[in-house]
Amino acid sequence: MNDIVMQASAVSIGGRALLIEGPPGSGKSSLALALVDRGAGLIGDDAVTLARTGEALIASPPPRIDGLMEVRGVGLVRLPAAPPAPVALILTLGGPAPARLPETPLPMRVIAGVAVPVLAFDPGTIAPGPRAEWALREHGLAFTAACRQDGAP
Repeated sequence: MNDIVMQASAVSIGGRALLIEGPPGSGKSSLALALVDRGAGLIGDDAVTLARTGEALIASPPPRIDGLMEVRGVGLVRLPAAPPAPVALILTLGGPAPARLPETPLPMRVIAGVAVPVLAFDPGTIAPGPRAEWALREHGLAFTAACRQDGAP
């Protein structure tokens, strides 16, 4: 199967990829930057390459923007690129106001034959990084070490 390039930002947290999608200006890069500031690794800013490997959807940086992030009002900055990681959750920004308590289980989106949970998310101004990390902990897919690219347990 061919790789898919998705217009989204992606970070790696604990060996799992968190995709952040939304229209321009919805806060994808700002949320990714807040997560990088908390120790996440940047996979891609505003574009990410997705490929199915076994039963997982693996996110990796597109070659031309590997390690680059646009910081609004500052410019392009270079960060260390995180290794590819299996996609565990998609956060969708900029849509209708998300429910205070999301439905469980979360709706799933199938990409390249792999079902990934999707959570409507409003980063807002109150603790967007920790809230996104909790979303990944509570709703993200779990993977075996064999599936994860970094070998983390």
